[in-house]
Amino acid sequence: MKHATRAIALLTVAAGIFAGVSHAEQSARQSDVPMIDGVKPVTLSRKATPGTTRPEFTSVTLLPGRALMVQQIKAFFPGKGEVDVLASPSLDESAKMLNTQDTPNGDLSYRLGAAFLFPYPNRIRGKLSADGKSLTTEWNGHTITLPANNIGKNPGAERHAMHGLILKSKVEDLGVKQTAAGSTVTGIIHGGNFNGHWLSKTDLVITISLTAEGVDASIVAHNVGTESEPVAIAWHPYFNIPSGDRTQARIQIPASKMAIVDNYDNVFPTGKIVPVAGTQYDFQAAGGKALGQQFMDDNFSDFDTKAGPVTVVITDPKAHYGVRIEGLSPTIKTLQVYAPPAKSFIAVEHQYNFADPFGKEWGKMDTQMVTLAPGKSTAWHVRLKVFIP
Repeated sequence: MKHATRAIALLTVAAGIFAGVSHAEQSARQSDVPMIDGVKPVTLSRKATPGTTRPEFTSVTLLPGRALMVQQIKAFFPGKGEVDVLASPSLDESAKMLNTQDTPNGDLSYRLGAAFLFPYPNRIRGKLSADGKSLTTEWNGHTITLPANNIGKNPGAERHAMHGLILKSKVEDLGVKQTAAGSTVTGIIHGGNFNGHWLSKTDLVITISLTAEGVDASIVAHNVGTESEPVAIAWHPYFNIPSGDRTQARIQIPASKMAIVDNYDNVFPTGKIVPVAGTQYDFQAAGGKALGQQFMDDNFSDFDTKAGPVTVVITDPKAHYGVRIEGLSPTIKTLQVYAPPAKSFIAVEHQYNFADPFGKEWGKMDTQMVTLAPGKSTAWHVRLKVFIP
């Protein structure tokens, strides 16, 4: 019976979950859904409450062939209809990008939607191999060899590792749970040592849930190997600016400090952390500050956790739209915010650690990688809420 129940759950997830939607509508929605990396996307969906005067989440589309990354989130706003919460191409366009245009490492995963990042987010520098395809760095006397999968655009830019080792990982043991309040999908990545790139063996349990009031994303990492390992968890969501007017969009960041970088091409930390008060990078005030033409690709830290979760608030006054991104895990110690002026999105990455966490520029500072001993676990959890400002 246990295997039969699991099989039913898998079939249900593969077809999509549409609470309050007729079977005919479900079939129509799924008939032309493209495969991505040989796996059909998963959609959790619900109808907005009739007559609601508050915005509600209505759907989440996930890619099991890409570490259960979130391809799109939709929310119903009274008087507007459904709004895209993430800046992401259509599912067909996403499939084309990921199936036919991607790198072997899966780097286009972090160019759309919200990819999950493990065992490290952001950039890692190291000694480059002769062929330029990999680099080595060190942790506690251990050598780590990583794909050198990213480089800036300027002459002299340094190739480096970026955004982890699960960008192209398939989830297994996909399952679903439905309640009166909403739906939840869970998948597991049996990562092993990530093709020899990491120090132990790791299993990841990824869970996404949808209710009217919120979308929750969580990851629990278990060290199932025999060695201690440094790990960090994050994601890379592009939050949409529905009006398209980026200059008047506002962001509130509850951080009193930021890391200085060498430039906005390499974006390598210098090891210097400075206060944001009185600078253009001070977004602490209630209601935030308009972005204007300011470019951002910055790592913020030193949060007032007494006030609760590490909550970033994005508002689009022209569209009467807002989204709160709540970092619920105490292990979240930094935020990377990426917002180029020519784009209608703001990427807000709740992550454990500072960039280049093994770099000598930090000296003896704790760069907030979690040391995971054999048999131990660590958890990351973020919740989204939408509102009318």
